Amino acid sequence: MRLLGVDTGGTFTDLVYFNGQSVQTHKELSTPQAPERAILRGIASLGIDTCGLHIVHGTTVATNALLEGKGARTVFVTNHGFKDLLLIGRQTRDELYNLTPREKPTLIEPQLCLETGGRTDPHGNTVLPLSATELDVLAESIDRLDAEAVAVCLLFSFVDNRFEKALKARLGGRYFVSISSEVLAEYREYERGLATWINSYLGPVMQGYLSRLGQALPDSPLSVMQSDGLTLSTTVAERNAVRLLLSGPAGGLWGSLHTGAGAGCTRLLTFDMGGTSTDVSIVDGAFELTRRGTIAGLPVAVPMLDIHTIGAGGGSIAWVDEGGLLQVGPDSAGASPGPACYGQGGDHPTVTDAHVVLGRLPSSCRLAGNLALDPAASRSVISRLALRLSLDPEACARGIVQIANEQMAQALRVMSVYRGHDPKDFTLVSFGGAGGLHVCDLAESLHIHQALVPAHTGVLSALGLLAAPSGKEVSQSRIQLLDACEAEELVEVFARLELRIAADLKAESTSSYALKRELDLRYQGQSTTLRLPWQDPSQAGQAFHERHRERYGYALDMPVELVNLRLTATATDTPELPLPRITRCQPGVATGTTRLHEHAKEVPVFNRSDLTRDQTLCGPVIVVEPQATLYIAPDWTASQQDSGSLLLEHAG
Repeated sequence: MRLLGVDTGGTFTDLVYFNGQSVQTHKELSTPQAPERAILRGIASLGIDTCGLHIVHGTTVATNALLEGKGARTVFVTNHGFKDLLLIGRQTRDELYNLTPREKPTLIEPQLCLETGGRTDPHGNTVLPLSATELDVLAESIDRLDAEAVAVCLLFSFVDNRFEKALKARLGGRYFVSISSEVLAEYREYERGLATWINSYLGPVMQGYLSRLGQALPDSPLSVMQSDGLTLSTTVAERNAVRLLLSGPAGGLWGSLHTGAGAGCTRLLTFDMGGTSTDVSIVDGAFELTRRGTIAGLPVAVPMLDIHTIGAGGGSIAWVDEGGLLQVGPDSAGASPGPACYGQGGDHPTVTDAHVVLGRLPSSCRLAGNLALDPAASRSVISRLALRLSLDPEACARGIVQIANEQMAQALRVMSVYRGHDPKDFTLVSFGGAGGLHVCDLAESLHIHQALVPAHTGVLSALGLLAAPSGKEVSQSRIQLLDACEAEELVEVFARLELRIAADLKAESTSSYALKRELDLRYQGQSTTLRLPWQDPSQAGQAFHERHRERYGYALDMPVELVNLRLTATATDTPELPLPRITRCQPGVATGTTRLHEHAKEVPVFNRSDLTRDQTLCGPVIVVEPQATLYIAPDWTASQQDSGSLLLEHAG
C-alpha cells in the first residue's frame, strides 16, 4: 500500500510519502485560506502518482474555524424551558470575587436557541410528546433564521433518542443536523449539548474543505485523524467534526511512540514545536486520553489525546509591553509573511529570527528544504527591538529564546510535575521544524538527562499519521450502582454499541478490528470517573478501589457507581511503517562552520544524512537536515542510533 501523511500546520504543511519500501518527505508553506492548495503543491513537488494513493490527513481546519469564530450559522434546539442551556453553562467565573465581571463574548447567539417538545424522564418515559404540528412550527422558525446547521439536544436522549431521530428526519434534508445521542450519548446536558452544537457549527466547514480536497484527488482514498488518535474516512469524519479538533497534533504522538520504541524508550515527554504553536504531552507506555479538553474557552467532552498547547513557535513575535518588558507570543508571523528571515516581507522579530542572529540557524541553511535565509533581515528587526530595550542585538536575541524556552518548559511541567511525574524519569522527544533548536535548553531546565530527536523530526507528525490505525470510540451513559448491575444487561448494551460503531466502520478500507470494552466508574457522589477495562461487575468494584488508590493515594469505603460504558474499535491490519536503518559506513564530517555568538566561537555544522550508526557528536555543534535544524549545546553528546534517531545525553 502506498501511503501519504499530510499534516497541515499554521506555518508549514508537512508531507511524508511511503511507497512500501522507503520514505520521502517534503515541507510546503501553508495556505490558510485554502489549505488544500499547499497539499496539492506538495504532492506535485514529490512527483507522486495519486491513483490509488491512500492519504491520511491531520488538519487544523476545524480548530481554526472554532478559534476564529468562522463556523456555520447554527440553530440549537432543546426542550421547553432549557433554551439558555449553552449560554448559562456551568456558571463558572474566571474572577470569583469580582462583582462586576466583564461579559465574555460567545459564539452562541441567543436568538438561534429554540425550544420544542419531545421530553423524556431519566427512565425513558415520555414527559412531553412531540407532535407533527410542533415539528412544522419548529421547521418554519428555523427557516426564518437563515440557518446552515441545526444541533439538537433533548433531555435524557441518551436513554431514549426517538424524539431526536424524528427531528433529524424532518430537518436533515435541508440542514447539516447533529443530534446529541449520536455525537455524545452521555449524561450532563451542557457538555453533551455543547459537543453537539460544535459538531454542527463545524460540520459544513469540514464538509466543504474535505469535499474540495476529495474533488482535487478523486482517485485517492482519504482518511482524517481524530482527536483521540484514530483515523476515519472523510465520509464519516465530516459528520463528526467535533472529533477533529486535535487532528493535527495527534499524529505527533504516534510518531513519538513509534520512534521511541525503536530506540528502546517508552516513557516519553513529547515536545512538538512548529511555526505557530507548541504541543506537549506525556506518553507512559501508552497515550493518555481526556474528556476535559478546552478549545477556544469551550469545554469539549469528546475523547481526545491529552495534549497541552501554547502559543509559542518559531514564528512567535517578540514585542515590548507597556512596562518596557520583553514578551514573546502568542501572536505569530504565520506562513505569510512569516519571520523576517523568510525574505517575504515580514517586519516583526520572531523566535526564528533570534536563532539566525545567534548563529544557531547557519546562513547557508535552507528552511523547509528550499527556503533561503535572509540573515540581514533578521538582524534588522532584532536590532530595532533591541534599541527599544537598550540591548545589543545578540543579547536581545538570547532574551527572546530564553523567554520562549521558559514558556515551553512551563508547559512541560504542567504535563509532568503538576501530575506527580518526575521529568528525570522520562526521555524528552523533540520534533517539529523548530523543536531541535530548543531541546537541550528545555532538557536542562527540567533536569532531564536524555533526549531523543527522531529521524524526519521536522515532519514527525505527518510520519505518525501513517502509523495510526483507523477506528472509533462510542459511549453510552448508564448511571447505576455497580452492585445492582447485571453482567448480561451490560453485555446487551455493548452489543448495541457494536451496531452503532459498525455503521461508521463500513466506509473504512479495513475489515479487521479489535474491540475494547471499558467502564467509567466512580464513588457514589463523585463527579469524576476512572476508566477501567470491562470485567464482571462483581470484580470491577475491587479493581476500581485499587485504581483509585494507585491514582490518588487512597481508597474509600463507599459504594461504586457505573457511569458510562465505552467501546473502541481499532483496526488490526495497519501496515507496519519501517524505521530508517543507517547503512552509511564512512563517518560524516562537518560541511562548514557557523559562529555561535553566545559562545563567541565557530562551531562545526554537520548534515544529518552524513552521520553513521553510533557516530557521536559533542556540543556545541549544529546538525542540519531538510526540514529541521538541531542545536547540540555544550556538555551534550548526540549518538546516531540504528533506528535513525539521535540520542542526546547530558554529561552532568
